[in-house]
Amino acid sequence: MSAEAVEQHSGPWTLEDVLALPEDSHHRIELVGGALLMSPNPAVPHQRASYCLYAFLEAAVEAAGAPYEVLGAVNVVVPDGLLLPDLVIADARAVEKAGLTLSAHDVAVVIEIASLSTRVSDKRLKPSLYAAAGIPHYWRVEFDPAPRFHLGRLESGTYQDRLVQVGERAVLDDPFALELDPAMLLRGRAAG
Repeated sequence: MSAEAVEQHSGPWTLEDVLALPEDSHHRIELVGGALLMSPNPAVPHQRASYCLYAFLEAAVEAAGAPYEVLGAVNVVVPDGLLLPDLVIADARAVEKAGLTLSAHDVAVVIEIASLSTRVSDKRLKPSLYAAAGIPHYWRVEFDPAPRFHLGRLESGTYQDRLVQVGERAVLDDPFALELDPAMLLRGRAAG
């Protein structure tokens, strides 16, 4: 997105305004409460972790015969705007019909990979927005001091986290049967 487009815009941003912006190859653009949130595109270690987790989840969905599809960096419409999570596990039928966006109602799991530029938003802001949208699971991946998963399950309007560290296995049955160990992300160096 050009700085010109932002400067020429007046008033709060709408979903339609954001979706009409030209593509930006340097930033991820999200919308919260009429304001734009911009973060730089993820660094290479972050991308490696995202790909590794994507491949693992895609294989798990297929092995379970689950009616889901794994997507990376897709626009998810939430009640207060538009978010761009690192990965989602969404209803496969809804994905087939989707255009520029995916409704939060069609998302079973949203996954954020925390980096220096997004860790505060991923830990504080986004969980409340995803919870308000009714997304059943919010998983956050962190790397400092070592890879770990925060596996949040929506209960009474907030996510109840389960911390899983390297060497531990999380056995899940919702939204489908799955075993997770953060050691899967230890290809070379941790993400940032």
